[in-house]
Amino acid sequence: MSSYTERAKQSHTVEWLNDNAQVLSITLFFVACMAFFGALSDSFLTAGNLLNVLRQAAPVLIVAVAMTFVIMTAGIDLAVGSTVALINALAAIMMANGFDWIPTLITMLVAGAIVGLLQGWFISFQGIAAFIVTLAGMSILRGVALYITAGYSIPIKDQPGFFWLGRGTLAGIPVPAIIATLFAVLGFIVMRNTRYGRRVVAVGSNLEAARRVGMPARWIVCSVYMMSGIACALAGLLIAARLGSGSSNAAVGFEMQVIAAVVLGGTSLMGGRGSILGTVLGTLTISIIGNGLILLHVSPFLTQIVTGVIILVAIWMNTRLFGGGFKIGKKG
Repeated sequence: MSSYTERAKQSHTVEWLNDNAQVLSITLFFVACMAFFGALSDSFLTAGNLLNVLRQAAPVLIVAVAMTFVIMTAGIDLAVGSTVALINALAAIMMANGFDWIPTLITMLVAGAIVGLLQGWFISFQGIAAFIVTLAGMSILRGVALYITAGYSIPIKDQPGFFWLGRGTLAGIPVPAIIATLFAVLGFIVMRNTRYGRRVVAVGSNLEAARRVGMPARWIVCSVYMMSGIACALAGLLIAARLGSGSSNAAVGFEMQVIAAVVLGGTSLMGGRGSILGTVLGTLTISIIGNGLILLHVSPFLTQIVTGVIILVAIWMNTRLFGGGFKIGKKG
């Protein structure tokens, strides 16, 4: 009887390790990065620097949470950087023309939802590959942003409430970090505790099977791109609020950071599996690597190389090292 109990306990442990292997791997990697840069730079672990990392990571985290849902449906959104830039520029133009920041914020969130909904419609109802649709969107949306700004930065003036969203603090914590944390918590709850979250997982695992059991599979796919558009709008607004201007050149390379954070956090590019907690850790890891390299006086252009390497290594780790799970206590 006792040996049976021991085997049962072991199987539960192995099952837990299998379910959380990717999150455990990114947690260890995150801790290793913190220790590495903390040992090499005296200013890295200071409160001021860490709060600055959180402020700068907030827009990436917001979009990465939404991207987790997109990738869980076996999709991809390459247009997130261009959407951020378009919303960033439109918000600045609206406020420069006398609109208050509150109606501007609402309008931009609606605009982001429409952009995401349009892309989702082409993907889910017209059967065009997500890669193609969002690649086209990346070019179109950035082009529109360039056209309406003529390539210039648009300054934002006399909007203290808006600037507080990007520069303010609450209890010493940057407001963008608080907003991003709330967004991540909401994403976690939706994924783990709602029917919608379970449907996203089901659609990502097998869209046709989900459709045959009565799920509105196409609408679910469409909705995750709408969520991505809203997240991009919020991120674009926070960047404009922090910098005090809007520009068509905002968020260049943003999609690379977002996808790297999501994949590094253990979300499968094949769909059906993902983790908001892993995405949070992946985002923070990408941010501290960039920050640490700057503090070590390494060329900022090297960050792009490191990000690309991280994506490749993360995919390799997920498929080769952790994809098969832990074999302890299992019989062939």
